[in-house]
Amino acid sequence: MLMAKYTARTPQLQLEHKDFLLQLMKISGPIMLQSLLTTSLSFFDTLMIGQLGDIAIASVGLANQMFFLIMLYFFGVSSGSAVFIAQFWGNKDIRSIHRTMGIGLVLSLLGALFFTIISLSAPELPMRIFSPDTQVVATGAVYLRIVAISYIFSAISIIFSASLRSTEQAHIPLIATVFSLVINIVLNYLLIFGNFGFPAWGVAGAAVATTIARGIELMIMLFATYRRRLAVAGSIRSFLSFDRMFVRIFFITALPVILNEIIWSMGMVAYKMIYARMGTQVIASANVVEAIQGLFFVIFIGTANGSAVMIGKKIGEKNPEAAQLYARRFCWLSLVFGASVGMGMFFLAPYIPQAFRVSPEIVHLASRSLMVLAFVLPFKAFNMHSIVGILRSGGDTKASLLIELTSVWLVGVPLALLGGFVLQLPIYYLYLLISLEEVYKVIISLIRIRSGKWINDLTVNVLPVTEPQVFGVSGSEIP
Repeated sequence: MLMAKYTARTPQLQLEHKDFLLQLMKISGPIMLQSLLTTSLSFFDTLMIGQLGDIAIASVGLANQMFFLIMLYFFGVSSGSAVFIAQFWGNKDIRSIHRTMGIGLVLSLLGALFFTIISLSAPELPMRIFSPDTQVVATGAVYLRIVAISYIFSAISIIFSASLRSTEQAHIPLIATVFSLVINIVLNYLLIFGNFGFPAWGVAGAAVATTIARGIELMIMLFATYRRRLAVAGSIRSFLSFDRMFVRIFFITALPVILNEIIWSMGMVAYKMIYARMGTQVIASANVVEAIQGLFFVIFIGTANGSAVMIGKKIGEKNPEAAQLYARRFCWLSLVFGASVGMGMFFLAPYIPQAFRVSPEIVHLASRSLMVLAFVLPFKAFNMHSIVGILRSGGDTKASLLIELTSVWLVGVPLALLGGFVLQLPIYYLYLLISLEEVYKVIISLIRIRSGKWINDLTVNVLPVTEPQVFGVSGSEIP
């Protein structure tokens, strides 16, 4: 009976998904561009700061580990929120979208306040955790104390950005990021080097430029959202309209996502601490590799987030067969994307690090590392789609947490300690050893996806909305 029902729906599914790639590009295209611009910002920051020497590039890279930590916390909160928002969007439940955003905003702002206080009052403390080099600590503390204010801006931006993406309005964050990138690069040019009569503040100038750019990015995003009265443009009252039951439902699904990002980010910080203790040149090369590799990751970030929106929406529309079909397609596409991008990174690896004004040893380490990591990209791409895109969009956040927890702390970090301190491998071979973590994740996540147990309709546990929901012509605006 069930097989007959599934067979009967197959032609309909085939007709519905004939424009699958077009739909994917429509959603993920702006996300890719935004990710490219955001990553380009990091790249140009590193490139410009690199003109100041090895100490500057190492110190700013380590200082930004604080921002890396808090951004992953924000990402955990926003991803947990997006799991619900995408499904509520499929169900056209605007009130629940606002309540979900409200919880996300409260959690993000609390986290931002905590990290801001630490960075303002004791910036040397986190720097000493990462590096024993006193020059690196002192320089990084200067940067950290200034950039701390921007954490508040980012807390709000990332929730609105994730919500806009989940309601198929990804072009708004893209526009805001374009302005932010231009402003940051211009201010970097003026304030780092003292061009056109501006003060040459060096590392401090880079921090000021970043803070101003993030503030303007937030203002542009909010202005465009509320000017067009989009679905996510709620009032403070609507954002805070969640009750105890709604918070409980939210945390059952979202808390594993938040813990996932915290646990994963702590693992990435552990890697950076290991690299830093292998020498200043090693950590400087790792920062260069991170900036360059991020440029190649933008495709995966876009398609992974696009897959989450598309799959979550189908689940919210009560169409699990389409969600399962989408999942299978994204598994194959991720491998194709990963292999293609990896090939490009391999051939460009000897050339891109030369753009940084660092020592020849750092250029050599970065080039060799990128060539090694090129072979790992298909696995990274698959895992990004399976965990961020498929499992989370289906509400299977506990499985995602378990996969990330075991892969980082039972496989990756122990191998990093072994390779870095016992075997004393060069950084590029250490990357290869740590990549066994990615192979482990591919195996476990594929088993989970094939089981079909990852599909959970989260909208069925939410009380029905009693107040009317009115949409504009496009279905994405509220008149």
